[in-house]
Amino acid sequence: MATTAETAAKPAPTPFDLVGGRDSVARLVGAFYDLMASDPAYADLRKMHAADLTPMKNSLTGYLTGWLGGPRDWFEENPGKCMVSLHGPLGVTKETAQQWVSAMSKALDIAEIDSALAAAMAQAFTQMASGMIRSD
Repeated sequence: MATTAETAAKPAPTPFDLVGGRDSVARLVGAFYDLMASDPAYADLRKMHAADLTPMKNSLTGYLTGWLGGPRDWFEENPGKCMVSLHGPLGVTKETAQQWVSAMSKALDIAEIDSALAAAMAQAFTQMASGMIRSD
């Protein structure tokens, strides 16, 4: 049995740990982009992206890895960059924001992310997406 000192020294798992690490994040991102590329419900969202999704897959995997509490390589490689600002030129609408949330929510299921964690992530994704909507 662990002593109180040993228990206190062990940090609580991060969402990154709970999601299953980088491989699980990559699986989530892969499922998202596969849905976006193949499901007509996400056609407007897909049109906002370049033909080759590989750079975006790598970037989103890195971003979500750090956002979830894992290695912060994406943030170190992109100092001062803000997700909202990066998406500004894309002209995110209410409809494309909803498509993004829908596809990410489905991807959470496909990637078999724990349901409680997936629900919390989906709620955060909804907030993120609403912050990216262009109002002009």
